[in-house]
Amino acid sequence: MTSKQGSWPQRDRALFSISVAAELTGLHPQTLRGYEREGLLEPARSAGGTRRYSPREIERLQEIAGLVSAGINLAGVRRVLALQRQVRRLRADLSEVEDLRGEVRRLQAELDER
Repeated sequence: MTSKQGSWPQRDRALFSISVAAELTGLHPQTLRGYEREGLLEPARSAGGTRRYSPREIERLQEIAGLVSAGINLAGVRRVLALQRQVRRLRADLSEVEDLRGEVRRLQAELDER
């Protein structure tokens, strides 16, 4: 599976059991449990308590596995993931600021026409 945005419909829907998630990622189920214990992901639980993984979590597991295989320890992985979240938030904030600047320019041009 690729990590392309939108490669799965309903990317946040918890669809996969731990065995399917392990197969999709090439990781051992115990590794997935360990990543959960480390706080790197939090799969949903069925009514019976079974872990259920979403396509987004499968992508995250693949990303974690890639970082670990590159030699980054779990503390480093946690930091990388936190920095990625921060970058996404900052980009969203920047986009909002750019939208506001565009609105200010539009309003200024409207005022200048009067």
